[in-house]
Amino acid sequence: MARFYPALEARHRAFIAAQKVFFTASGTADGRLNLSPKGMDSVRVLSDVRVAYLDLTGSGNETAAHLRHDGRLTMMWCSFDADPLILRAYGRGRVVRRQDAEWAALRHHFADLPGERQIIVLDIDSVQTSCGYAVPRYRYLGERETLARWVEKKGPVGLVEYWREKNQVSVDGLPTGLLDDAAPDPS
Repeated sequence: MARFYPALEARHRAFIAAQKVFFTASGTADGRLNLSPKGMDSVRVLSDVRVAYLDLTGSGNETAAHLRHDGRLTMMWCSFDADPLILRAYGRGRVVRRQDAEWAALRHHFADLPGERQIIVLDIDSVQTSCGYAVPRYRYLGERETLARWVEKKGPVGLVEYWREKNQVSVDGLPTGLLDDAAPDPS
């Protein structure tokens, strides 16, 4: 049975820390909804009402566009091992870019990861847990090396060129703001 909480509790924080994958969902009132899987030890619980993740380069930048235009964000963690549980955090999200004053204060929470693009911060309105009884069990085999090799091949200049070509607008044509105000140095 689903239960709601006003904030993350210690057991929720421990559950999040143990998961190898999480999902983000965002959208706008009249555009496509986006649901994205994330991994690579890129999420951090900053407080009982704030979670952030180091967003890595991908083929799109939907979450950034949606947050800029709507602000709603849901993050979900799901157990794939012995103890079934689904945890969702609902709230308002925002993007912190390299050129933003808050970048340095947030960036130190994360390990160095390939293709880091921006930080997404979720200010939590509510937390929901549900059983997860129908979620299958899987074994974690390790992280993929593909992104690291791709980023190394691109190099810092190639990465910014890729952002310019592929990450400036959403599939619905909404601007992401990734390269606004300054050209970031991805090195």
